[in-house]
Amino acid sequence: MSLKIRLARGGSKKRPFYSIVVADARAPRDGRFIEKIGTYDPRLAKDAAERVKVDAVKAADWIKKGAQPTDRVLRFLSKVEVDGKPVAVFTNGNNPKKAEPGKKAQERAKERAAKAAAKLAAAQEPAEA
Repeated sequence: MSLKIRLARGGSKKRPFYSIVVADARAPRDGRFIEKIGTYDPRLAKDAAERVKVDAVKAADWIKKGAQPTDRVLRFLSKVEVDGKPVAVFTNGNNPKKAEPGKKAQERAKERAAKAAAKLAAAQEPAEA
């Protein structure tokens, strides 16, 4: 049985509230879970202490037992410490090239720039003559 530490959505429409739970990977997102180890309220300010509450000891125990945290939960757990060490290490982070357009879009942009330069040069040429 593979275990996941993930978010289970609660709250009402347009007012999200999440529980951080340990569940079987095959169980539904908001369905059956083994243990609730914390909460996450995305509506609170990012620096609010109540935004993310995690029982770090339980989380560390579940990770030792083989539970795999999702990316979002891993980000939360990397900020929590047990015995002076972070519970988990979040390595995916800054990707400055993510916002750059793909190869095809870059080629089209170069073609547009070349056409615009040629049009500008053609417009200046009769004016000089």
